[in-house]
Amino acid sequence: MIFERSLQRELAFTAGAVFMVLLTLVLTTMMIRIVGFAASGEIDPRDVLVLIGLTVIGYIAIMLVATLFVSILFVLTRWYKDSEMVVWLASGVSLTRFIKPIAQFATPILILIAFFVFVGWPWSNQQSKLIRARFQQRDEVSLLAPGQFRESPVTHRVFFIEKMSSDQGHVENVFVTSTEGGKVSVIVSKNGHTETTKDGDRFVVLENGRRYDGEPGKPDFRIMEFERYGVKIQSQPVVSQPTTTGTPTLDLLRHPNKDNLAEFAWRAGLPLIGFNLMLLAIPLAHQNPRRGRTTNLVMAVLIYLTYSNLLNVVQSWIEQGKLSFPVGLLGLHVIVFAIVLVIFWLRVRNRPLISRAMFARRPQEA
Repeated sequence: MIFERSLQRELAFTAGAVFMVLLTLVLTTMMIRIVGFAASGEIDPRDVLVLIGLTVIGYIAIMLVATLFVSILFVLTRWYKDSEMVVWLASGVSLTRFIKPIAQFATPILILIAFFVFVGWPWSNQQSKLIRARFQQRDEVSLLAPGQFRESPVTHRVFFIEKMSSDQGHVENVFVTSTEGGKVSVIVSKNGHTETTKDGDRFVVLENGRRYDGEPGKPDFRIMEFERYGVKIQSQPVVSQPTTTGTPTLDLLRHPNKDNLAEFAWRAGLPLIGFNLMLLAIPLAHQNPRRGRTTNLVMAVLIYLTYSNLLNVVQSWIEQGKLSFPVGLLGLHVIVFAIVLVIFWLRVRNRPLISRAMFARRPQEA
């Protein structure tokens, strides 16, 4: 039918534009956030682009849900605004006839939402945590940066170097301080280099320096001069701690504890949110052609935020044991689906969603 092809074509064009806008916003936000982490030394600057890509993959499902809802609402609102909807309704096309072409347009998007939330979301979170863990658990020398004070995550040491070679094999003007048993040890050296013993231990060998040992507040400091002094480099193995956000979906069901079931309810809720919002956008787009489209846009934002926040609340209740898993999995979405059916019935009957009689002033009795 002509109106079906016209509707699907316009929906595809609008959805592409909306998705690109959302993608730009997410990329900008994540770039600022992750570059900030790199500047503070929490992640490796070389991993910034990889982490941004992984974060975007994790948020694609959420962006697709918003894209689906907003694109349908925008297109149908424009049709009402330009009186195209009046023409189709006057031609015998009922409001329920719009469900079929919109569902055909939305089906691939809903499949993508399910794929990215069940597969992409846990995979991207797992890889991001692994990259962060590898950086945080590197040896002490790998964390150093010229001209910056860096604290070792393994020992109570603070390092400062003025210059470092590109291969991190040679350093100049080194300052190392450590605290142990209430005593402070300070080591300063002009030059240094790294060495690896036969058993695999790594050392920073400092040359032509001094060591100051003592307890803060007491004058009995011991000063030693040395030509060579070795500082062992401490390191930890990479340990990837499992989290629910990075757990594969099948593993959530294999180990059905409260946290895993709550995470599965959240993941399964996104495709259901997309389905309900797809249906809700059809009657919600109705408006007076003389009014602007700002009202529908504001309502769309409020509805989406409320729905997604309620899903987070349900997830929290399942974790706390306040709500059973079957009720948390389907309860919220069944209620929203019933509300959508009521709104559809009111629009098909050409009745307002909110009656003006509710706000009319009652005549005062004499």
